[in-house]
Amino acid sequence: MINDEIVVYITASNEDEAAQIAKALVEAKLAACVNIIKNIRSIYRWQGKIEDENEVLMIVKTRKELFSVLSLKVKELHSYSVPEIIALPIIEGSEDYLKWIKEATKDN
Repeated sequence: MINDEIVVYITASNEDEAAQIAKALVEAKLAACVNIIKNIRSIYRWQGKIEDENEVLMIVKTRKELFSVLSLKVKELHSYSVPEIIALPIIEGSEDYLKWIKEATKDN
């Protein structure tokens, strides 16, 4: 069974930018948790050229129904004109952890 909870991958140019975005998402209850993984290498095609850049990866735990608002918030804060913001379903997970995601992203 696929749950309402999702994981969102977002890349950023550096750790400071990622931390700013992560804090804003958690403060707004758009994310329960954001992990920041430093020193990833991204090779991609952009504007007809192959790019090879160092980036950081954010792994965001949230709910599917919040994705649109989360995406808008990320675009507002992100330095990239086309930031990576992709969601993957959580197919299975610890019941307690999934419950915590729901509670941490719930409106008061």
